[in-house]
Order: sequence, then C-alpha cells, then structure tokens
Amino acid sequence: MLRRNFIQSGLMVGLSMSSGLSLADTAPAPFVLQGTEISGKRLDLRDFSGLTVLVSFFTYDCDVCTDDLKLMREFYFNNRKKKFMLLGVNLDTNKKDLDDYNELTTQAYPKDQRFPTVWRNAAGHKDNFGNISVKPTHFVLDSKAQLKFKREGKFQPEDWDNLWLAL
Repeated sequence: MLRRNFIQSGLMVGLSMSSGLSLADTAPAPFVLQGTEISGKRLDLRDFSGLTVLVSFFTYDCDVCTDDLKLMREFYFNNRKKKFMLLGVNLDTNKKDLDDYNELTTQAYPKDQRFPTVWRNAAGHKDNFGNISVKPTHFVLDSKAQLKFKREGKFQPEDWDNLWLAL
C-alpha cells in the first residue's frame, strides 16, 4: 500500500512537471455561496474563511430536514466559538414556505441559537454546490471552503464524528 502511494505520488509529480501544471493548479476550486439572509443581511461564504462550515440544503416540509436541523442547531450553539459555522440554504420554490419556517424558528429558538439561512431561489443568490436532488443534503467544508465530506439524506452517526474531527 505504501509503495503504491509512493509510486502514485511520483506519477502525479512527473505528470505535473511534464504538463507544466503544478499540483496546486489541479486543486478543486473553493465553494461559493452568496445571497441574502432571511434577516436581510448579505451572506458570503468567504466571510467564514478559517472556519469549518456545515452547509445544509433543506425544505420547510421535509421531516428529515427538520430532525437534522434540530441536531445541527444544537451542535452550532455548542460549537460556534470553536471555529464552526452552520449555514442553511432553503430550497423551497415558494418564498412563503421559507417565511413560515423563519417565523416558526424565530418563535421557537432564542436569537443566539439561530443560524444564517438564505433562499436559493432568491434573485442574486449564487452558489456552486450543483444540483441538489436529495433533501436534506449537507456539505462540510474546511477552513478554505474545500469539501471535507457530503451527506445526501439524514446525517449519520459517523458524520457527527467526522464533523468533530474537522473542527
């Protein structure tokens, strides 16, 4: 295994030298997320540089989303001072559904337990997370907005362990 990794590393260096590309040139681009929070403030993922960020795509009527976001809200509250941020991206096609979600969370949770949320269908929203076909879908990004892991569907026990390790 070690020998194979060493050989693969050598091939990558050889390929990058012969093609004029460095390994840094082949690194994936960081994720982008820009929009307006439901509170009206501008949100830009770059503002969270240096933090581990959990980006959760959800809809108002998704029970699995509701369960995941409840646990993620607790994780956020307990770890927001440990270089961690939770960002919600609402996928509802109807803005009223997002407004209803916002109204419920405003009544149910103190301000310090609410996390920034944007509406993906809003004018001016921009992200490069691709097509989201499973609700919820979660992305854990490192301090440079690079993907650590992605979960489609319910966050699993090992995902919580991996999230802890990413902090």
